[in-house]
Amino acid sequence: MHYNHYGREPVQLGVGLLNDPCADAEELGRRCAAAGLVLAAVPTDAEFAAVTAFLARWRRVVECADRAERALLLNTLLAEYATAPWLTDHVGDGWHLHFRDPSATTDRQIAALLTVGTALHLTGLGMDRLGTCTADGCPRVFADTSRNGRRRFCSPACANRSAVRRHRASRASAGIDHRAR
Repeated sequence: MHYNHYGREPVQLGVGLLNDPCADAEELGRRCAAAGLVLAAVPTDAEFAAVTAFLARWRRVVECADRAERALLLNTLLAEYATAPWLTDHVGDGWHLHFRDPSATTDRQIAALLTVGTALHLTGLGMDRLGTCTADGCPRVFADTSRNGRRRFCSPACANRSAVRRHRASRASAGIDHRAR
C-alpha cells in the first residue's frame, strides 16, 4: 500500500511546527508544501489558529512517556480527525489511501495527516519513537527514525553538550580539573 501521504513527512512536519512555530497562515502553507503535503487550500487565519490549538494537543502525545496513555491520547485525536480510509487519485500521482473526509477544511486535513502519520510512525517503529529532548533545559521534541530506536536528544548539538557536561561532572567528582592539559 502507498502510505507516503501519512508517513514520515507529516510527523517530521509536526515536530518542526512544535520546535519552530509558524508566525502566520501563509508560513504554515509554505511549510506544509515544503514537507510534500498537498493541501486542499491555503490555510486561512482561522485555520492557522485551529492548527496551533491542535499542535498543543499533539504535543501531549509526543511528551507522554506511558505507552498506554500515549495510545489513548492518539486514539482520541484519530477519532476526532481521521475517517475510514478511502481511495483517491486526486492529483494524478497514483491511487492511494486518505484517512480524512474529502471535504475537510485545511486545518482538519493537516490534523488528520499528523494524527494518522503519528499512528503509523508509532505502530511501525515503536511506541517510544517520539519524545522530548533529554538535554537539560531543552524543550524541543523529536521523532526517532534511528536504526536502533534509542534517540534521546533533539539534535547532535544537544547530545554533544550533554556528553560534555557528563564528562566534566565525572572528572570534577574525581578531582580532575577539566581545563588543565
